Amino acid sequence: MLRVVVLGAGAGGGVPQWNCGCEGCRTARSFGHELYRTQASVAFSGDGEHWFLINASPDLRQQLNATPQLHPKAGALRHTPVAGVILTNSEVDAVAGLLSMREGSPFTVYGHEKVLAILASNSIFNVLNEKTVKRQPIGIGERFEPRLTDGTRSGLEVLPFAVPGKSAWYLEGKAHPGGEGGDGDTLGLKISDKSSGKCFYFIAACADITDALKAEIDGAALVFFDGTVWRDDEMIRAGLGHKTGKSMGHVAMSGEDGAIARLADLNIDRKIFLHINNSNPALLPASPERKTAEQAGWQIPADGTEIVL
Repeated sequence: MLRVVVLGAGAGGGVPQWNCGCEGCRTARSFGHELYRTQASVAFSGDGEHWFLINASPDLRQQLNATPQLHPKAGALRHTPVAGVILTNSEVDAVAGLLSMREGSPFTVYGHEKVLAILASNSIFNVLNEKTVKRQPIGIGERFEPRLTDGTRSGLEVLPFAVPGKSAWYLEGKAHPGGEGGDGDTLGLKISDKSSGKCFYFIAACADITDALKAEIDGAALVFFDGTVWRDDEMIRAGLGHKTGKSMGHVAMSGEDGAIARLADLNIDRKIFLHINNSNPALLPASPERKTAEQAGWQIPADGTEIVL
């Protein structure tokens, strides 16, 4: 049985963002915690006892404490059910939470060599002692079985695949520690339970929906997909920035090239947006954008949402 918990559904900064007074953040502060979203991450497990995280957001400590499934087991002085973290990119909102896991518990960090090179180039990540926290390279198109902390098999299988995207924004104009060119900065993941055959997809950043990507996820039981912006130029229109969604490596929800339209013809049982920016009006339950998304079969999840496949 494959279990998935949404630890956070928000984009970088979460909702409300600490320094933002946009409509989404103002509404969240006024309405209460039902509209709050921490930064995007999910946890998954094949047995309900041992868990793996996809990305480690800056809100990870808060997310772990808010998720009973990830608490230390009763009676243990030091324990965590988290056996590993799988990184899909090297943005701050995907890796900063690793620093909250520096207290000596063993786990494995899985990432493409380009992403692991970025961690290796920044000495702050040395607080994760590699004698305890192993760094395991993963390759595009190469299936692997994440292991439990004692080395035993998890019964799960992960398939990383390349997704159109870009390297982390803080590397713009600088030499990439993992080398220029080639895929690896942005990954999608297919997570499978080897015993049941159940699987889901995680794609938190995607700059373009290609035919190859559509073919990969067609027929899926569950897809988490990039929901950063509703329209490509929404941050410019709102006066919150000068970049489009696509220039940041994110396809919009709406529009003829957006996720809702481009994925409408696929046979996907459950479609969930995550990595949703505070500027995105689909976050607001009463908005016409939310209604449009839901009528098209998409879900805007709350933090803590659990799904069993």
